[in-house]
Amino acid sequence: MYAIAKADGVIQQEEKDAMKDLLKEHPWAEQINWSFEYEASKEKSVDEVYNKVISYCKHYGPAPQYDEFIKAMEIVAEAAGGRDESENNIIESFSADLIKKFQRDMDLLSER
Repeated sequence: MYAIAKADGVIQQEEKDAMKDLLKEHPWAEQINWSFEYEASKEKSVDEVYNKVISYCKHYGPAPQYDEFIKAMEIVAEAAGGRDESENNIIESFSADLIKKFQRDMDLLSER
């Protein structure tokens, strides 16, 4: 969500508010908010955070939570005047990168 909020160069309050509202009842809300604030305090680039998240997800493997991640990114992206091209690119890349990785893994398993 940090990468989406920062995609246009500025984290807007509406994006932070949307994220906090989305996470109100989430069991990992505290950890997610901490992570967001940590990345913001370090002024990490969108690419740096995106690559870290994708690397973690690829290592973790397929998980149903990725759909939840994508929906959360869409909500944060819509929060401040709708999605822009950079936000759309991140959301599309996230899905495509994971699908490509997991499809490659499945292909390798089926070759055995």
